[in-house]
Amino acid sequence: MSTGISACPACSAAPAAEDLAERAAQKDARLALSLPTIHCAACISAVERRLAAEPGVKSARVNLTLKRATIEAENDVTARQLVEVLEGIGYEAHELDAGTLSATETDRAGRELLMRLAVAGFASMNVMLLSVSVWSGAEDATRDMFHWISAAITLPTIAFSGQPFFRSAWGALKAGRLNMDVPIVLAIVLALVTSLWETTLSGEHAYFDAALTLTFFLLAGRYLDHRTRAIARSAAEELAALEVPRVTIVQDGEEREIATAKLVIGDVILVRPGGRMPVDGEIVEGRSELDRSLLTGESLPVFADVGQAVSAGEVNLTGPLKIRATAVGEETSLHRMADLVAIAESGRSKYTSLADAAAKLYAPGVHILSVLAFLGWYFYSGDLRVALNIAAAVLIITCPCALGLAVPAVTTAASGKLFRKGMLIKHETAMERLAQVDTVVFDKTGTLTEGTPELTNFDGVKPDDMALATALAEGSSHPLSRAIWAAGKAAGVQPARLENLREVPGYGAEAEYKGATVRLGRAAWVGAEAGAVTSTWLKRGEAAPVALEFTDSLRAGAEEAVSALKAAGKDVILMSGDTRLAVEAMAKRLGIETWVAEALPSEKAARIVELEAEGHKVLMVGDGLNDTAALTAAHVSISPASALDAARVASDIVLLGGNLAPIAEATLTAQSAVRRIKENFQIATVYNIIAVPLAIAGFATPLIAALAMSSSSITVSLNAMRLRG
Repeated sequence: MSTGISACPACSAAPAAEDLAERAAQKDARLALSLPTIHCAACISAVERRLAAEPGVKSARVNLTLKRATIEAENDVTARQLVEVLEGIGYEAHELDAGTLSATETDRAGRELLMRLAVAGFASMNVMLLSVSVWSGAEDATRDMFHWISAAITLPTIAFSGQPFFRSAWGALKAGRLNMDVPIVLAIVLALVTSLWETTLSGEHAYFDAALTLTFFLLAGRYLDHRTRAIARSAAEELAALEVPRVTIVQDGEEREIATAKLVIGDVILVRPGGRMPVDGEIVEGRSELDRSLLTGESLPVFADVGQAVSAGEVNLTGPLKIRATAVGEETSLHRMADLVAIAESGRSKYTSLADAAAKLYAPGVHILSVLAFLGWYFYSGDLRVALNIAAAVLIITCPCALGLAVPAVTTAASGKLFRKGMLIKHETAMERLAQVDTVVFDKTGTLTEGTPELTNFDGVKPDDMALATALAEGSSHPLSRAIWAAGKAAGVQPARLENLREVPGYGAEAEYKGATVRLGRAAWVGAEAGAVTSTWLKRGEAAPVALEFTDSLRAGAEEAVSALKAAGKDVILMSGDTRLAVEAMAKRLGIETWVAEALPSEKAARIVELEAEGHKVLMVGDGLNDTAALTAAHVSISPASALDAARVASDIVLLGGNLAPIAEATLTAQSAVRRIKENFQIATVYNIIAVPLAIAGFATPLIAALAMSSSSITVSLNAMRLRG
C-alpha cells in the first residue's frame, strides 16, 4: 500500500539529489583553444562560423587579442574534435586547459583607474569654479561657505580617487623605500589638513582645488601608463594551460579517459595522431614522427620508434603511440619550462624604472625642503599656522606632477608611433629597456622563418613525378607533404590517380600506380642517400629516387631587420634548437656571424643570463614554447603575433604584423623616447628651481600652485608629443 510519500527525509531527498547529480553531469563543457595563426576579423568570422556549425557546439567566441577561442558545448564534444575541425579549414589550434586560465580576462585595473579619473575630473571642475569665486574677491562668510562646500566635495573624492597613490605609498614605506607616490600622498594629505585648518579658522587660503587638480593630473598619467600595456597575465600560467588536461590510458587491454592530474609514473598512455604528449615518457608500442618545433625549435619532424624518449608538449604526427610515463605533473619538461619562466619573470621585476630612480633622489629632497621651510618660518615668525601653510605650499608646488607625467606621456606617444608601425608595447618599462639594448638574439623557426618548409626545386622535377608526389602528399599532415601539396596546387598540377594509398607511420606514404609501387618519404625507406639539404624522396617502381628539396621560407623583413641592427652597432646572434646544418645555413643566408644550434630551452635561457652577466643588454626575439624562458630572462623581448599565447605573454613587445623590419626602428624610437623622458625630468627640475623659492618666500598662493602645476604638466605633455613626428 504505497502512497508515494516517504516518512524518511533522507529517502525523500535521495531522488532529488540524484536528479541534481544527473543535471550537473549534463552541464555544458567549457573548452578553450589557442589559435596562434589568426590575425584579422575574417579569421574570427571563419572560426566562429565553423565551430558553431559543429554538432553539439552551442556557442563559440574568438578573442583576437588573446588569439583564443572559448567554446560552450555539450559534454560529448571534445577539444581534439574541434582542433581537427579548425585544422580542416586551415587554422592551427591547440587545446588549453580552461581551468588553469584566469577566471576573468576583463581589464578591471583599467576600468578602476578610468572611474577614479572621471570622479577626480568632475570634482576638480566644480571646486575650481568655487575657487574662482574666492580668487575674485569673495570674503568672510561667503568665502568660508565656498571653502566648506569645496571641503565637502574634496574629502570623499580624494578618499576614493587617491587610493592607487595611497596603496602604492604605503607599500613602499612598509618595504622601507621611497617611490614617487610618497611625496604625492604627503602633499595631498598636508594640503587637505592645512586647508581644513584654515577653513575652521576662517583663513584666506585653502588648497582643496590644488589637491584635486594634482590628483586628476596624476591619475591621467597613471591611466596613460596603464594603456601602454596589455592585460597582465602570467606566461607560466599560459604554459600550464597548454598541458593536456585529459588523457587516454591503457589498462588490462582496455582504454579509458582520465584527468592528466591523476596519472602516475608507469601508466601507459595512448597518444593518437595529432595529439600532444601529456607526460615525459618512453615509447613502448608504435612508430610515428614527432613535431618538436614548439619545444625545441626543430623545423622538421623526427622519427619515433619503440624505446625512444618523448617529452610533454611534443606532437604525435602520423601513427598511434603508447607511452609509458616516466615523469608526470610538476616533474615533466613542460612544467619545468614553466618554472624557468616564473623565475625569469621575478628577475625582470627587479628592473628600476627611470621614474623610480628619479624618486629616490627627488622624494628626500622635497621632504627636506618642506621641513626646512617649516622650521625656518616657525623660528622667524613664531606662528605655527604660517609655518605650516608655507610647508604645505612647498610640498604642493614641488609635488612631482610633471615627473609623474614625464614617463607615461612619452611612453604613450612612443607606443602610439610604434603601434602604427605594427608593434604593441605591453610592459611599462619595455621602452626604457629597449633603448639600452646592445645585443639581439633571434630564434630561427617561426621567428626569422615562417616555420613552414617551401619546395625549392619544383622546376627541376618532371611533371609526371610532380603529379605523383602531389597525389601521395594529399591528405598527409606531414609538413613536407603539405609543402608539396601547396606547391602542386599553386602550379595547377593534376594529382595522379593512385590505388591503395596508405601512410606508413614514421616513413612516408605509398600506393600503387600503373602496376608499380610508388613511395614518398624518408631517404632510407626508398633506397636514397640523405644529403645536407632538407629533402623527401619519390620512388617510382625500379626507377632512381627523385629528391624534392626544401628550405625554410624567410619571414618578411628578416634580412632588413638583421642588416639594420648590425648597421646600428648591435651584436646579432642566432640561437635555435634546430639542427646544426639548418642553423648554419640560415646564419650564412642572413650574414649572422654568431650562432648556436641544438639549444634546449634551459640552455637558451642560461646563455641569455650569461650574456647579461657579462654586461650585455639583450633583446630576445622568439615565438615558441622553447623560447619562453629565454624571452623572460632577456633584458627585453619581442614575439610575433603568430606565436603561441605563452610566448606572447612572456614577451614585452608583440609584433602585430608578419614583417620583422620594424624591430630595428623600434630600438631607435626607444632611444629617442628615453631622451624625451630625461628632457622632461630636466623641465621638471627647472620648474622646481623657479617655483621652490616662490613657495619658500611665502608667495605660493593656491592660485599660483594650481597654475604652476598645470603649466608644468602641459609643457611635459607637449614635449612628449614631439615623438609623434
